[in-house]
Amino acid sequence: MTEQDKAMPGNEATEAVGQDIESLKEALAREKEKADRYLANWQRAEADFKNYKMREEQEKKEMINWANSTLICDLLPVLDAFDRAFKGVTSTSKGLSWINGFRQIQHMLLDVLSKHGVTEIRCVGETFDPSIHEAVAQGEGKEGMVIDEVRKGYKLKDRLLRAPQVVVGAGSETSMPEIIETGEDNSREQTNKQHEIQS
Repeated sequence: MTEQDKAMPGNEATEAVGQDIESLKEALAREKEKADRYLANWQRAEADFKNYKMREEQEKKEMINWANSTLICDLLPVLDAFDRAFKGVTSTSKGLSWINGFRQIQHMLLDVLSKHGVTEIRCVGETFDPSIHEAVAQGEGKEGMVIDEVRKGYKLKDRLLRAPQVVVGAGSETSMPEIIETGEDNSREQTNKQHEIQS
């Protein structure tokens, strides 16, 4: 016992010890509260960091997926040029070897694009959807239905690269207009069948 303890009577010493215990309990409670707050902040920061890493990974994947979209968009007018060129082919020149060679080049280009996730949007006979289709005219046909395609549209995986330009039915006729079979229609059907088989 110290000199001070000897000088204190028994009740005062017990009271001082009790006060010391109470002040220690309060200090312990404050420190526990601080520790809990620090733990919660740390857990929140860890969760935020994990979310940040997941977002970064997702953005990196999206960037890789769409990195070539500009190049692909620049190639789409080439596909349009092929389509226009084949529309102008007469029935007498259909069998020429150089025309068949250009058709094969077109198919090769479509195959390369499809390997990278590019798909043509089918629209004739479908219900007009303004989020996918770009209406450029109205014609006689079932109202709200796409009756003709002016320019093809394409998707890269699930993302719209270019909306197809379409003619929408105005409702003045109940049936779809007949499509005249030409060499272009046959080649388009063959191209479509070939891409469906490869997919």
